[in-house]
Amino acid sequence: MTKADIISEISTKTGIEKVDVQETVEAFFKVIKNSMIGGENVYVRGFGSFVVKKRAQKTARNISKNTAIIIPEHFVPSFKPAKVFVDKVKNNTKNLKVEA
Repeated sequence: MTKADIISEISTKTGIEKVDVQETVEAFFKVIKNSMIGGENVYVRGFGSFVVKKRAQKTARNISKNTAIIIPEHFVPSFKPAKVFVDKVKNNTKNLKVEA
């Protein structure tokens, strides 16, 4: 499902025009991005948490040059789904067939 699909579905279910729904969805994502860029975590009860995780400094290898490089500590965005959300997905996907 893409962002366009989400906007279409919300528009259909609520009766709100797609343009207004798109502005709202874009504003929602912008607020989350700006909060995380500022170092704040965003918690949506029943859905999950958008958190900023700290990655420690580590040594890595450049295989082609056979040298060691140091990757400094840095922060990465992460999403942790709520337990209720995870349980619902687990219970509903048991009935789906896994295609190999």
